[in-house]
Amino acid sequence: MPSFTEARNIILDRVTPLGIERVGILEAAGRVLAEEVVAPWEMPLCDNSAMDGFAVRAADCAAIPATLKVTGYIPAGGEVTGAVEPGCAIRIMTGAPLPPGCDAVVPVEETEDNGAAIRVVAPVKERQHIRFKGEDVATGETVIPAGTLIQPPEVSMLASFGKALVPVFRKARVAILSTGDELIELGEPPVPGKIINSNTLSLAAAVRQCGAEPIVIGIARDNRENHREMLAEGLKADALITSAGVSAGDRDLVRDVLAEMGVEQIFWKVDMKPGGPTAFGMHGAKPVFSLPGNPVSTMVTFELFARPALLRMMGYRRVVRPFVKAILREDAKKKPGKVNFLRVQVTVQEGRFVASTAGDQHTGILRTMVRANGLALLPLEASIVHAGSEVDLMLLRDDVTMLER
Repeated sequence: MPSFTEARNIILDRVTPLGIERVGILEAAGRVLAEEVVAPWEMPLCDNSAMDGFAVRAADCAAIPATLKVTGYIPAGGEVTGAVEPGCAIRIMTGAPLPPGCDAVVPVEETEDNGAAIRVVAPVKERQHIRFKGEDVATGETVIPAGTLIQPPEVSMLASFGKALVPVFRKARVAILSTGDELIELGEPPVPGKIINSNTLSLAAAVRQCGAEPIVIGIARDNRENHREMLAEGLKADALITSAGVSAGDRDLVRDVLAEMGVEQIFWKVDMKPGGPTAFGMHGAKPVFSLPGNPVSTMVTFELFARPALLRMMGYRRVVRPFVKAILREDAKKKPGKVNFLRVQVTVQEGRFVASTAGDQHTGILRTMVRANGLALLPLEASIVHAGSEVDLMLLRDDVTMLER
């Protein structure tokens, strides 16, 4: 039985990025760039003004104040019509090309302007407030490496070089299937002995949150024929995630039916709690995750195993949520022999993460996942981790680092 780290490594060793597609530049935001982007031209294309002001010759401003005759005007997007002559200045806007003879730009606020002439009232240095040709990017330079997550700065760079279509790794299409006769669909009236199928929806939300495309297959009832039919549909996707039906009960059919359909089982059970009865297999190049049925276990095992795999399939390089150090506020008891993941509420106090239990740690207590923004790792050999101890903590929500101190 592998540890959770070994199990995750086994999974990540077997999944590879999907194919490449070209999408519109806005659709590429939040995706991973599949090919490096090389600058087809230099940026800026010409020397231009970094300020609204006046193009001048620095030598004419050696003595301050200096009075200069205004002989022209170049707006942003305009054309140069003449040079800056000695003793003269040309009015210029931000981004406008520099005229010949100019070696400095004086901002408007450092002049007194009467229309026909200006009075420069602040010292002027050569090259000030000028953006020089090619100083940002040279022709042929790699401006965005392959494997980069495309965010607003990358969108700006792509647009600056006319990249309307962007090569990105394809989104993973992830089939999601719950199992069990006890399940009913959302909208059906709840009755004793029946459970609304929340796992499918929480998994679909988690899949979508990591940038993949969820495909909800539905509920497989507790017979082999229905399992075979619905699992076959799920195996058409890039990845399949099932919940429940993976233990050793007489109605836990998922592993057996998957094996009959040619899915190679890589491991069954992981040395951890919650989420011990987690199975992983491969159907050719497609990963198959068989997660436990308790909602807490389903979500925890998705975070630890399925999420990193899906991110890798979509070209991400950083696929594992980072662990940080945190101080445990209360004693935490456990049975030795398994790594435990404690659902915790994380705060920041005096510059350190502090973790408090999110409540009853039974896997049927869904409220703990609503409250939790982190998972504290309790070591394999420990039977109790005392309050004040330092523990490894996986942050589950990106806003944790923005907590008030």
